[in-house]
Amino acid sequence: MPVSSAYRPDPRLPDLGPEFADPVAAADFPQTLLRFRNDRAAATVGLDTLTDAEWVAHFGRFQPLPGNIDPPLAQRYHGHQFRVYNPDLGDGRGFTFAQLREVGTDRLLDLGTKGSGTTPWSRTADGRLTLKGGMREVLATAMLEALGVPTSKSFSLIETGEALERGDEPSPTRSAVLTRLSHSHIRFGTFQRQAFLEQPREIVRLVDYVIETYYPELDHAPDRTSALLTAVVERAGTLAASWMAAGFVHGVLNTDNMNITGESFDYGPYRFLPHNDPNFVAAYFDSQGLYSFGRQPEAVFWNLQNLGGCLSMVGEQQPLVDALNGFADAYRGGLAAAMLKRLGLKSRGRDLDAGLVNAAFTALAAGGERLRWEPFFFDWFCGDVGRAMASPRGDIYGGQPFADFRRRVAETEPDRPGRLLDPYFAKAEPEELLIDEIEAIWDRIAAEDDWTDFHAKLARIETARKAWDL
Repeated sequence: MPVSSAYRPDPRLPDLGPEFADPVAAADFPQTLLRFRNDRAAATVGLDTLTDAEWVAHFGRFQPLPGNIDPPLAQRYHGHQFRVYNPDLGDGRGFTFAQLREVGTDRLLDLGTKGSGTTPWSRTADGRLTLKGGMREVLATAMLEALGVPTSKSFSLIETGEALERGDEPSPTRSAVLTRLSHSHIRFGTFQRQAFLEQPREIVRLVDYVIETYYPELDHAPDRTSALLTAVVERAGTLAASWMAAGFVHGVLNTDNMNITGESFDYGPYRFLPHNDPNFVAAYFDSQGLYSFGRQPEAVFWNLQNLGGCLSMVGEQQPLVDALNGFADAYRGGLAAAMLKRLGLKSRGRDLDAGLVNAAFTALAAGGERLRWEPFFFDWFCGDVGRAMASPRGDIYGGQPFADFRRRVAETEPDRPGRLLDPYFAKAEPEELLIDEIEAIWDRIAAEDDWTDFHAKLARIETARKAWDL
């Protein structure tokens, strides 16, 4: 491939050694049809100059990128799945393919796969991804990014020409391989595996690797272990808060589905809320509502406690407890920041911000099923009361349950109100990503191989992202 000057490979994962990952080979797919390439993300790592043929060679047949990881590495990890410990996990249908420096920030980013074939950790599974699952993830990552949520980015989606059998969707169904760009694929479960195997030296190695690679500002901390946990708690609190402001339901908040740098990923059965409902669940198999919308902060904290338990094998107990005790403040601060960002309002200080956030959730609850989640934020963006009252939902906003919220918004200064001049805000309805639309997009692909609606949806989400400018 013609190497762009912006392409800077920096493969660090192999340095961790064989205790953490296994060399693997990608499947030899019968077909490689490019369905999506994220050129905006590719530009951040110097890969936007690839031709489509070169793209398919690297992200469909997985020819190594110059100077990068070769062979790919399937990571080892354990995890609690719905709070039941499972030592039989690991990258069962994916691998880390490359690590690169991000243009402008110098952050190390990973290119990881889903559906690239079997690995030593596939167990009885086929190592494949359904095309529908890949399509859903592309849409989700685009929407989350538009809403200002820290997330992995869908980098590439290639259809691979196989017929898959799945118990939870009509089969046979089409196959694909997804490549995603994320800051890290080191999971809470990566630490759990070493703790389970009682290998404190490997935990220390992992702490050192994570600090050196992702948290270099902690390198000279007097207590590196508790400093790392403090930083992860902060990012996890911010992440959980951003989900709550976005109305996003992850669905499977297992410890192996949370990474050490605080991005959303591995959310197969995700949903976006149609309206406020703390009990809303995304996964049909979550019969107890463990990962319901309203319980997501609790789930994240539970996972952090388990990470802290692993680190207690190599660090002092009290500093780790103190780090975990910081979650409540991290979450509350993150929620205020995320809600203000979504509403396009400036901070007025901790107490007043908290009052506005509480008033917003009270208003959303009062609106019930009549008030959809996303239109609420669209109508009230930058605190324009007149615009909100003139919206199709003005009759709801004029009611007594909204009185406190209306007052608090009127008292709060808008943040960059010029954004309201964007034509996006002249529409009556905002861009949403609800399950019925996702299913309709897939139905057209499945029946007619027509990707028009899929690409049109991505274009509309991109329009919204630019307008929100979160």
